[in-house]
Amino acid sequence: MQYKAESPEDYISQLPEDRKAPISKLHQLIKDNMPEGLESGISYGMLGYYVPKSIYPNGYHCKPFPPLPFINLASQKNFIALYHSGIYAKQELYDWFVSEYPKHCKYKLDMGKSCIRFKKIDDIPYDLIKELMGKMTVEEWIDIYEATIKKK
Repeated sequence: MQYKAESPEDYISQLPEDRKAPISKLHQLIKDNMPEGLESGISYGMLGYYVPKSIYPNGYHCKPFPPLPFINLASQKNFIALYHSGIYAKQELYDWFVSEYPKHCKYKLDMGKSCIRFKKIDDIPYDLIKELMGKMTVEEWIDIYEATIKKK
């Protein structure tokens, strides 16, 4: 779902009541545990956690204006989505997450390339997400981005 928001607080205020608490909890958890150097705000109509232009002035992809995204969080129609670029870009991180997920959730992992979909709001693996936040530094993300993704 698309929300027209100017800030994370504005985004959260527009959510349906049943989504406000889990999105707020995830947002705070990510902010408290995200790699040093990231900033939070609105990115691509979602809650975004990105490498600021002060650290990586080249920006993202073929459009240098937006900062380099790393994590996004969104309330979609049927699920909460957590997009983590590191999971998409680093096979070892993907493999770790996939193997750890069943230890934290009783439901099957629903995941795309970088998108983790939480359909059961009462079964979001907050501890696993917290651990995921410490698995990649900003410097490592920039190196991976420049070596692999940017080349495409």
